[in-house]
Amino acid sequence: MAKVTLADSALNDLRQLVAHYEREGAPAVGHRLVRQILAAVERLEDFPDSGRIVPEFGVQHLREVIDPPFRIVYRRDPERVRVVRVWRSERLLDAADV
Repeated sequence: MAKVTLADSALNDLRQLVAHYEREGAPAVGHRLVRQILAAVERLEDFPDSGRIVPEFGVQHLREVIDPPFRIVYRRDPERVRVVRVWRSERLLDAADV
């Protein structure tokens, strides 16, 4: 079982998601989406290699789970999983993002 943690950047992404839906007058939607994302993250404890390698980088240790409409990007180390970003799935990454 891998230990799963969220980087400050991923926590910030989740906060921004909630804030966006609050500004749109639908805070319940933002909270539901965060719960959905966190459920996908929790599965990484038991299945840390279930995500695919991030195509923009092609390195074994940087993986992602697609949970429409989001990309949950994480770093896979031998004993832990560190979620680094949570974005809309259509967004492409570059080195400055992770």
